Amino acid sequence: MSLLVKAQREGQTIARVTPQSAAWRYVGFVAYRMEADEIVYVHEAARESCIVVLTGAVDIETADTKWTSLGSRDSVFEDAAPYAVYVPPGVRTTIRATRHAEIGVASAPATGTLPMRLIEPSQMKRSTRGKGQNTRYVCDILPQTEPAESLLVVEVRTPGGHASSYPPHKHDTDNVPQESSLEETYYHRLNPPQGFAFQRVYTDSRDIDESLAVENHDVVMVPRGYHPVVVPYGYDSYYLNVMAGKQRVWHFKNDPAHEWIVERDAKA
Repeated sequence: MSLLVKAQREGQTIARVTPQSAAWRYVGFVAYRMEADEIVYVHEAARESCIVVLTGAVDIETADTKWTSLGSRDSVFEDAAPYAVYVPPGVRTTIRATRHAEIGVASAPATGTLPMRLIEPSQMKRSTRGKGQNTRYVCDILPQTEPAESLLVVEVRTPGGHASSYPPHKHDTDNVPQESSLEETYYHRLNPPQGFAFQRVYTDSRDIDESLAVENHDVVMVPRGYHPVVVPYGYDSYYLNVMAGKQRVWHFKNDPAHEWIVERDAKA
């Protein structure tokens, strides 16, 4: 099975990953494109969801809650954080586009201990990671410091000619605090949209070793292993990450062969 899920170029559903399609336990993700007044329903009986308004604007409504005109940007490449909504399991949610919109819906197992809530852009921590041609810009949408049962959600913008998720790191071993075991999806966007990026997913034993050419709206599944991204000159990269696993903490291990890069940068 390929780890690359190609985007559908037409229709409301852009790309979808379920635990069944990925042959794993935790992470689910689906991206939708919506014209004005189109509707998407979210209802997970035993899973929590995080609805991320990637672009455009939407109304989000349940039986007793409604938020209107949620949306902060026309492009994921804007220097701005998105709106998001946390949805516990069992809650029937209606998403209606008030203008052309793109949304991502992340999901993972949950028991329903937390209430539904709006996550505003001002609540999200934004930071710069790396240096030189390893610089990228991170927005923590649903980090481990904020309430959720399983989900971790983050977005990253990477300038053209730069690397990201680099030096290569992995989080596939249940050995907290040295490393946590988390499944992960990457939802890729490119600017200009005809661009491409490269992502490699590989393990120490090389029982997984895939080098993937990623186009606009494609999804890469990372069941385990290292997973760096490289962006060609002339095209900027965006990706939305969804992670979940046995423990809701993100501890990663760099590939020892490339650890020297971290050590060099620390001395610079």
